[in-house]
Amino acid sequence: MSIWFKMDWDIEKLNKLSANTMNDLLGIKFTEVGENYLKASMPVDQRTRQAYGLLHGGASVTLAETVGSVASVMVVDPELYFCVGVEINANHLRSVKEGFVIATAIPLHIGMSSHVWDIKIIDKNEKLICVSRLTVYVKKKKL
Repeated sequence: MSIWFKMDWDIEKLNKLSANTMNDLLGIKFTEVGENYLKASMPVDQRTRQAYGLLHGGASVTLAETVGSVASVMVVDPELYFCVGVEINANHLRSVKEGFVIATAIPLHIGMSSHVWDIKIIDKNEKLICVSRLTVYVKKKKL
């Protein structure tokens, strides 16, 4: 059973949301919507590497917050609610020098005023690079 509020979220629509944002700047692209998960990829290149030539931890956190926050938006009625990340943590487990990474967000908690997402980032060889937990605040819009 799907967790999404509407089933009209497709990859093209999600990627259009990224136009002219940090997602666009870093090359983050949504790649898959499952019944209870959302995936996005990000290149490991000059935009996302730190001075040692490794994937920057901040880029990993940006990818994690992006996939989790957008997943929260997909869970609620966007006409009535907005969602913003309020806390994120990340454990960087392995380095990456090139290629791309993929983040998968799966809900740990979906409540009326908060969502908590488990986000795992893997490399092209499916090795775990980073684990993150994101808490999102869900606020009712003033109509």
